[in-house]
Amino acid sequence: MSSATGPADPAAEHAPVDPAASSAAHRTTETALERLSAIRGTIDNIDAALVHLLAERFKATQRVGTLKAENDLPPSDPEREKAQIERLRTLAEAAHLDPEFAEKFLNFIISEVIRHHEAISENHQRGTDA
Repeated sequence: MSSATGPADPAAEHAPVDPAASSAAHRTTETALERLSAIRGTIDNIDAALVHLLAERFKATQRVGTLKAENDLPPSDPEREKAQIERLRTLAEAAHLDPEFAEKFLNFIISEVIRHHEAISENHQRGTDA
């Protein structure tokens, strides 16, 4: 602070810097970054598993599409889709996942499956294997 006799020493106006406090903050940041990296590694592993699971799911739905096409069944099954959405919403609630998100996710997958089934059906009707 300033006094009537002149300006005060600026260093005296601030608390002294504690080098240990700075080091502790740095260690805390390092620890947080290590934890963040570990958590992100877990997320990356889960993402990889999801991709592989989706690939397996789509392989199975391709087989369903072929079976439907060979037996002149429609590419979509609204009753099955409705039951699957309800089932997934129930699973989501039990897993503490937003059921609305789960429904949107499944609807996206279902729309892709139907698109694939329609293509398989069209190819079957034309007598092509694509």
